[in-house]
Amino acid sequence: MTDLLTPLIVVVGVLGLLIGSFLNVVVYRLPLRESIVSPGSRCPKCGHPVRWWDNLPVVSWLLLRGRCRDCQASISLRYPAVELLTGALFAATAWWAFSTDAVDGVAVLPFLVAVLYLAAISVALGLIDLDTHTLPNRIVGPAYIVAGALLATTSLMSGDIGALVRAAIGAAILFLAYLVMALARPGGMGLGDVKLAGVLGLYLGWLGWGSLAVGGFAAFLLGGLYSIALLALRKANRKSGIPFGPWMLGGAWVGIFAGQPVWDAYLSWVGLAG
Repeated sequence: MTDLLTPLIVVVGVLGLLIGSFLNVVVYRLPLRESIVSPGSRCPKCGHPVRWWDNLPVVSWLLLRGRCRDCQASISLRYPAVELLTGALFAATAWWAFSTDAVDGVAVLPFLVAVLYLAAISVALGLIDLDTHTLPNRIVGPAYIVAGALLATTSLMSGDIGALVRAAIGAAILFLAYLVMALARPGGMGLGDVKLAGVLGLYLGWLGWGSLAVGGFAAFLLGGLYSIALLALRKANRKSGIPFGPWMLGGAWVGIFAGQPVWDAYLSWVGLAG
């Protein structure tokens, strides 16, 4: 597997670029309640359909110098940036999935699909929340079924049923914690955040209590730092609301990639390590 790891990561990274191109469509159309399947991509200014060779991730944008072939309208840098972000996240996720000791053997395959699925919806949800301050049910709702099925398959194939129990408990803990915060301070935490918390709790709980603790805490740390930066730059005040979904997702990825080592280090520091 070691000899195949590098080319596998490259393949997954290229897949991420392609998925990123599709996510650009999702991020733009879903909040408008438009179909993400048809019609095909068109220039928003001249309406001309985008040719397939002009729709290659990153490469086409560079060759076109960021402009529509037909009307020369500017194409936002955000499009290749989303593709590159998704490709990099996919590659990093694949490397981590095959390097971690959380899963081994053939069970790593459904586990890899599970975390790549989370990577894809993380990009989509994070950008949509930044744009519209919403976390669409059309993404969050199915995530419970898809993530639950993939993680359950991983548990059954690896014989680790305890991880599946932790996943259910983790989902319940984060869901209820965010629900309490939403009810305690109406308008401060949206129900979209509550629903997303349950999905993230599935993943973090499945990986372990340390991942759940660190991932849950990291969301508030990242969101707090962002809020402080906005206040310092005078781009917000104490009453300004910020989309919290991106920081929940960012915190979850901190918990996924580094949660257990960070938790173990913390326990060792406070003298509670076994």
